[in-house]
Amino acid sequence: MFGMSNVWYALALTALAGLATGIGSAIAFFAKRTNFRFLSVSTGFSAGVMLYVSFVEIFFKGQNALAEAYGDYWANWINAASFFGGIALIGLIDSLIPTAENPHELHTERETAPLHDPSAPWPDFTAAPDRNEKSTAFTLHNHKLMRMGLFTALAIGIHNFPEGLATFVAALKDPGLGVAIAFAIALHNIPEGISVSVPIFYATGQRGKAFFYSLLSGLAEPIGAAIAYLALIFAVGDGSPMPANVMGILFGGVAGIMVYISLDELLPTSRAYGKGHDSILGLIAGMLLMALSLLLMQ
Repeated sequence: MFGMSNVWYALALTALAGLATGIGSAIAFFAKRTNFRFLSVSTGFSAGVMLYVSFVEIFFKGQNALAEAYGDYWANWINAASFFGGIALIGLIDSLIPTAENPHELHTERETAPLHDPSAPWPDFTAAPDRNEKSTAFTLHNHKLMRMGLFTALAIGIHNFPEGLATFVAALKDPGLGVAIAFAIALHNIPEGISVSVPIFYATGQRGKAFFYSLLSGLAEPIGAAIAYLALIFAVGDGSPMPANVMGILFGGVAGIMVYISLDELLPTSRAYGKGHDSILGLIAGMLLMALSLLLMQ
């Protein structure tokens, strides 16, 4: 079906993308201040890459593969169904998983300061939020923070399963495309790592524990990739080529998953923490870079 070297390459890319949650956690602990404009532009950039590659490349790869199996007419219908099926899958995950507060909530400089500066005052968790600041994450009482952090880690971890599937399937079929998607998802995972670390640190006072749970949430991506690989082995067998209809349906679903992530998670986060046109500039830059890379790979 596919060489083991391709499988290991795809799994490695997926693991690197997932472990970017650890980069976010490290930034929270060691950066002197959180650069919200960078996070805004980078998440907008990630959305641009994922939207462009979904609509311009992956969707049509699925279409072409399905046309080989079913002809043009039915390929259009099945491809559209696969696309919306991917959206339905991650939408269902969104609705079923408890997220405490918003699992993609970033945090203000006041909230992150004690992580890297032990002398900084801790926020007053019971006070009304300052409307001039970027986050209202800590309107919860202190004893609820650990629960919030663990639920956030759980929510992000399960969200990362379909992201791991998307990266793995793309890298398995097209290594260059897999690199682009892994890079976009890695950027997306950086603010998620901060989201997990901050409440767990405040609940426990332990940097190591906060970093561990942040990293653990990202490991869901290679686990998702491994499950996808085992499912493919079970479905088509290790020694036979992957049927065009299976690959087409997978690509359609992956495109839907990535579009949902971009519109439901990345763009709202980018706009919330940017200034002026930061979000749209990041989005266009991501699309432009993806377009150039696809053109150069022809």
